[in-house]
Amino acid sequence: MPTAERINVEHPGFFIREELAARGWKQVDLAYILGMSSQQLSPLLNGKRDITPETAIALGDAFGVSPEFFANLQKLFDLSKAKRPDPGVKTRANWVKTFPIREMIQRKWIEDTEADLLNLQMKRFFSAENIEDIPFVGNAEVEAHAAKKSDYEEITPIQLVWLQRVRLIAKTMDIPEYRKENLLSALPIVRAHMADIDDISMIPEILTDCGVRVVFVEALSGSKIDGVCTWIDDQPVIGITARLNRMDNFCFVLRHEIEHILNGDGKERYSEHVDVFDPDHDIEGLPDEEKIANRAAAEFLVPQDMLSQFMRRKGRYISERDVLSFAARHSIHPSIVIGQIQRRRYEGGDENAFRWLRRHLIEVREYFDEWKYLDGWGRVADVNL
Repeated sequence: MPTAERINVEHPGFFIREELAARGWKQVDLAYILGMSSQQLSPLLNGKRDITPETAIALGDAFGVSPEFFANLQKLFDLSKAKRPDPGVKTRANWVKTFPIREMIQRKWIEDTEADLLNLQMKRFFSAENIEDIPFVGNAEVEAHAAKKSDYEEITPIQLVWLQRVRLIAKTMDIPEYRKENLLSALPIVRAHMADIDDISMIPEILTDCGVRVVFVEALSGSKIDGVCTWIDDQPVIGITARLNRMDNFCFVLRHEIEHILNGDGKERYSEHVDVFDPDHDIEGLPDEEKIANRAAAEFLVPQDMLSQFMRRKGRYISERDVLSFAARHSIHPSIVIGQIQRRRYEGGDENAFRWLRRHLIEVREYFDEWKYLDGWGRVADVNL
């Protein structure tokens, strides 16, 4: 962004003296017109006294021009003599208008330092050689997309910051080489651990044994992210926010991202599949790879044909006992069954669907407090920047 050069501006008294000369007036004439003595007028003409709003109005009447003319002369003079601000003001402003800098500082992702070090920290955060290599502030392009409410739009700057934090943490992990066959073999074990809330904390370790990096990063304000599938070289990474802090949402998001990994989605690009799962999400507007991942996640958790038959048979009056029995028959936690029924009912037009059996929707985030690769909720992961 170009920097405006400071222009030397004369005091308004200089222009008033020129106007007096042009009109053939003497100082005493103007003093008489203004109703003051020459001694009172002299400091203004000699640049030793500034034009006040009242003086600007009086001068406007005297010379037959707008008072704003003289007020602007004073304003331009004052600006030309003003002390230049801290050069870091522009630097900080340029970053803040694009990225959530204050929240990044609060989360201790970067330090609150002087402006030149802020530039350096942001380059390190984005693993960039130059500022121009950082998306949204330079010429670099972002090849990532977010599943949004209306369509499949490009990732936002806030989402990019969150995603980069996931990648930085994931790079600190030392895990085995990823093998697709190992991940496929582990899926039944993963599902078995979704039947009991006390077993769910073991899932990240199961996935890392298959070469999948699992990272929990609390969502940034306004980012509206549930999960991500990204790749570091040939190593897949799953990032989770636990934004809704519900077991049904966590299990769905996790299996959704696993499907992206199995299909190699986004492997050839810097990042892909920053996913948002909202009730009013436009499912039909999603790309095929997202629809595939959604279907795989839903079927993995609850056999969809069985769930459809169950809902048709029970109609509107599905009792708590019905749900618990259905969940037991299919070896899955009741909250996952409730979550899927709620979503189906909501999509069917029931605006009160998410109030049904809410007491069974267990909060899940705290079960991962012991996971080393967790950032947020009062903790800061060490990424060695």
